[in-house]
Amino acid sequence: MTADVDAAITRAHREQWSRVVATLARRFGDLDVAEEMAAEAFATAVERWPLDGVPPNPGGWLTTTGYRKGIDRLRREGRRDAKHQEALMLSGPAEPLGAVDDDRLRLLFTCCHPALATETRVALTLRMVGGLTVPEIARAFLVQESAMARRITRAKSKIAAARIPYRVPSREDLPGRVAGVLAVLYLVFNEGYLASDPEQDPIRSDLTAEAIRLTRLVRELLPDDGEVTGLLALMVLTEARRTARLSAGGELVTLGEQDRGAWDRDLIAEGHALVRERLASGEAPGRFQILAAINAVHTAARDARDTDWSQVVALYDQLVRLDASPIVRLNRAVAVAEMDGPDVALALVDGLPLEGYHAFHATRADLLRRLGRSAQARAAYDRAIELAGNTAERAYLTRRRDQLAP
Repeated sequence: MTADVDAAITRAHREQWSRVVATLARRFGDLDVAEEMAAEAFATAVERWPLDGVPPNPGGWLTTTGYRKGIDRLRREGRRDAKHQEALMLSGPAEPLGAVDDDRLRLLFTCCHPALATETRVALTLRMVGGLTVPEIARAFLVQESAMARRITRAKSKIAAARIPYRVPSREDLPGRVAGVLAVLYLVFNEGYLASDPEQDPIRSDLTAEAIRLTRLVRELLPDDGEVTGLLALMVLTEARRTARLSAGGELVTLGEQDRGAWDRDLIAEGHALVRERLASGEAPGRFQILAAINAVHTAARDARDTDWSQVVALYDQLVRLDASPIVRLNRAVAVAEMDGPDVALALVDGLPLEGYHAFHATRADLLRRLGRSAQARAAYDRAIELAGNTAERAYLTRRRDQLAP
């Protein structure tokens, strides 16, 4: 296999996996069949593309190949007529909703059905929509690969047994379903923003782009939902900084050290407009709206030294009233350090139950470094490096540790 064909197959898997699975799920009405036929289509590409060349429309080729293999399988199993008729029915006209007719959005709502446990929804969506492998998802959840495989298998079985429909919910049901979908989209985006798998690229723009695309579609369904708008604003303001987040050597560049001239001004303008839209609504903001507002403050500063830290802390205070989780309080402490000093922030951080979270130790290491407590900072950096799954973060933390005074 030539390097060019190898790269084309890798790119197609990243960019087309969810599209192929979603289309096959609509055609066959079975997530197991859809996933297996998509995998067979990619396996066939590995065999055929080095000989025949990369097709001009890789996604269409893969979908057609997967569909043909699915039909062949059903014929072999002697169930072609009933299953094929069901597939034709499922691929018929869109439900009378005026909903966005998008196979991946349908698949997203299926994976996020409330009949499934929250963690299961996330894992299934990362697999079926995000295209992550089971080992990648297991690492993100800090569980054994075999346990994650069983969790995903049980979720697909439950969808089949409960005959959960493969569709966007009705207009009346949408508000009750959207919170779970937004939570999953945010996690998909975060996995792309800073991948948890050390064997993957540190930033996966395919995942962030897909999360943004799907969030835009959800907003078309619910244009007046503040949290949908807030999540979209948060995503685009974060995505605007993507090209400045890695150095030429592949090391993470923190927000305060980034070249702000490299930020995407169009995305920042869009994000700010969305935040202003929600402020003008007069409605009490939810979690995603507050996080978007915090990002708006950061991206409004021409220089890191111009950041309005008092406003950031005030927004975190508002967020803590909605979500007092240790991670939110950790992030608030980072802002407090800029306003009140590292000693005040360290007192807030040291009481948090986040021993297994790499960012906790990285934050402690930075605060201890700023206080001149090098030996303790070094130990905290060592622990953060040990826990960090992302190569860019590990490179950054290692450099900071090695710069400490002996």
